Amino acid sequence: MSPGRFLAARLWLLALLLVGWQILAARRILDPLFFPPPSKVGATLAAMLASGELGRSLWATLSRTGLGLLAGVVLGGLVSVVICVSPALRTAVQPLVSVLYSTPRLTMLPMVMLIFGVNEGSRVALVALSAGLVVVIQIADAFRAVSRDYVDLAANYGASRAVIVRKVYLPACLPQIFTALRLSTGRALVLTISIEMMSSNDGIGSMIWSSWQTFATEKLYASVMMAGFLGLVTGPLFHVLERHFVPWRSAQA
Repeated sequence: MSPGRFLAARLWLLALLLVGWQILAARRILDPLFFPPPSKVGATLAAMLASGELGRSLWATLSRTGLGLLAGVVLGGLVSVVICVSPALRTAVQPLVSVLYSTPRLTMLPMVMLIFGVNEGSRVALVALSAGLVVVIQIADAFRAVSRDYVDLAANYGASRAVIVRKVYLPACLPQIFTALRLSTGRALVLTISIEMMSSNDGIGSMIWSSWQTFATEKLYASVMMAGFLGLVTGPLFHVLERHFVPWRSAQA
């Protein structure tokens, strides 16, 4: 499929909604005060980009998300490997993971601030915790789903534990590892923006909240659209990486 047809197949509904919104706002069927037309929102986005405000906010949000995601993926991956090779540790850690995963992350922000202080470290730590929990659950499930027959076959041919992990477990778990990365990235981005709305002076979330407080509706919609755009581009990015590193999954599909 050509790039043009690929984009058209995925964005036609969004484009149709924007056109309908523009027409309804232009005819004042929708109140432009509360629903400014996409043309004005686009002009506001262009002005924010030209002034540098949008770039600074994007950098703040993406840097927080990136640092938290990196720390969460690394630590979550290490915890996953440890609990997968040790049934005793898995039994002990699983209740803690379940409790943390079922607890709304924003409710933990005050406790994290007590530990790390009201600073950038607490925001990144909470994002890392959220991303790490997704990684732990997904990778642990992937390890347990690997057929024992493959493991026994490799062991019978003299493969060491390290070789079994590299040649058997890792290829079998790669599809779910990419699923974990995609899910954890989305969770990290959503949580970062939510945290910025509560306890930050910069970032997309802070821009959304300040726009609401000052009733700058064009800027509010522009900020929300930018947050949605970040989510729109991260999903396809991981799909491209997955097709490159896990080609057999695409062939099966």
